[in-house]
Amino acid sequence: MSEQSPQIKPDFSWSEIDTILLDMDGTLLDKYFDDYFWEEYVPKIFAQENKLSEQDARKELLTRYQAVESTLQWTDLDFWSTQLGLDIPELKCKVDHLIQVHPFVVDFLKYLKQLGKAVHLVTNAHSKTLDIKLRKTAIGPHFDRIICAEEIGCAKEQPEFWEKLEAVLPFDKKRTLLADDTEKVLHSAREYGMGFLVSVARPSTRLPVRHSPTYPSVAFFDELIY
Repeated sequence: MSEQSPQIKPDFSWSEIDTILLDMDGTLLDKYFDDYFWEEYVPKIFAQENKLSEQDARKELLTRYQAVESTLQWTDLDFWSTQLGLDIPELKCKVDHLIQVHPFVVDFLKYLKQLGKAVHLVTNAHSKTLDIKLRKTAIGPHFDRIICAEEIGCAKEQPEFWEKLEAVLPFDKKRTLLADDTEKVLHSAREYGMGFLVSVARPSTRLPVRHSPTYPSVAFFDELIY
């Protein structure tokens, strides 16, 4: 077990920032839903449909997942429906009671609006996943714009994503903050030249807080209400 990194606390002033880009899964929403869905629920259904043990199904699916990790295919529900012979959007709806907004998220979104900031949701999630989650959580109205990576044509882990995003969503990257729970995404945004980066240290409520060794991080967004 690796040693826990100490927290690097955010020390910026909101006067330095005009635009906030927020990830969805693991950042605003509890990633437990996604972890459970892909690691437990889908393997269970896949095992039943293919007369496999759940252990064998999980092993096979993990190999398939890893093959497309950090690409648009990883989050493409139509791709997985075809690959696995399952109706993935329908399966998500069957366990949508597990979709939860992290504590303090709505407070934080309201706070940003009070400050007069431009607030955008920028997610790798497939549009069908986005529809399910926005319906369940009702957080959509808090954003000036919501953008899925499929609209941009590449995943957030790829540095060119941010250049392409800037073409459709004008912002000054030096005065923009990105909050995300995925280190690879933060790395790509840093390479692009994003002004402010915040790592979310508790993407899933079922896992312990793990602060980034590289970026300022928060466990919950109330830490950024100041």
